[in-house]
Amino acid sequence: MTLSLARLESLLQSLPNRYPSLLIDRIEAVEPGSEARGMKCVTINEPCFQGHFPGYPVLPGVLVLEALVQLSIVLAHATDADASYVVTGIDGVRFKRQVVPGDLLRLESRMAPGAVFAVQAWVGDQLAAEAQVTLGAGA
Repeated sequence: MTLSLARLESLLQSLPNRYPSLLIDRIEAVEPGSEARGMKCVTINEPCFQGHFPGYPVLPGVLVLEALVQLSIVLAHATDADASYVVTGIDGVRFKRQVVPGDLLRLESRMAPGAVFAVQAWVGDQLAAEAQVTLGAGA
């Protein structure tokens, strides 16, 4: 099932995060119960680059993971709009490539049984990060 642009944007608005904590610039596709794809445009204007690191800006890995978690929450919300979600686990984290200003970070989340999500972040055809995210019911 392909969702309309308006529905994709409403899913993005369902996240409680706002600038500078919202780390998804665009949701490209959501297949409820299956997978989601989004993007993060990494610019030198990101607040984290003021100190990470002067003269050699690198997007912190924790922010790459946060973008992947946010996309997974969007997918979970598209699957069950009446529930709220919190992260209960992140396993198997691997960073494969640094993410720097000018990169277009392609985000992917695939849902498995038990609110487990296989997530990957790509820059072009290079894998930048991967992990397994587990979500639980929020308050």
